Amino acid sequence: MKRKRVLAVVAAGLVVAVAAGLYWFQPWKLWVNETVQEALPVAETTAQPTTQTSGSATPAPKEPTVVATGALISHEHATTGDVRILRAADGSLVLRLENLDTSNGPDLRVWLTDAPVIPGKAGWSVFDDGAYVSAGKLKGNKGSQNYTLPAGTDLARYSSVTIWCDRFNVSFGAAELAKV
Repeated sequence: MKRKRVLAVVAAGLVVAVAAGLYWFQPWKLWVNETVQEALPVAETTAQPTTQTSGSATPAPKEPTVVATGALISHEHATTGDVRILRAADGSLVLRLENLDTSNGPDLRVWLTDAPVIPGKAGWSVFDDGAYVSAGKLKGNKGSQNYTLPAGTDLARYSSVTIWCDRFNVSFGAAELAKV
């Protein structure tokens, strides 16, 4: 009787441990891709006549200005794509990931950081050592997507972007930013 009770407690403990491990690691995300394709953000400007004879006016979209660029390198997981920081006509900043291709994972974030991008394993965990601005949760592990940076973000303080796994404190990939 005592042996059955011990086996039941051990079995229950194993079930709890496996459930916790599955929740923590979320291994199924390695096989699930989330593709997000967002258009380049544009702001509407003042109305301009479409033709001189009709007199009707339609708003003309204005392309944002590129203020910094970078190319993603791999860290913990194979990662490729480009990063652009854009300034919209209203002065707001947008971090844009283009042609992103990385692994999916638990609790992935997009961070603007002051850390240098170091290739290889030495660069995996440097991004939370200094200052960073979170642009939000990664929308998808593939595609092109936009992240509005918080108002007042001073680009002079930041030199890189990382796809950061907040759960395991590791960079999936990062890009050194070059000011344009």
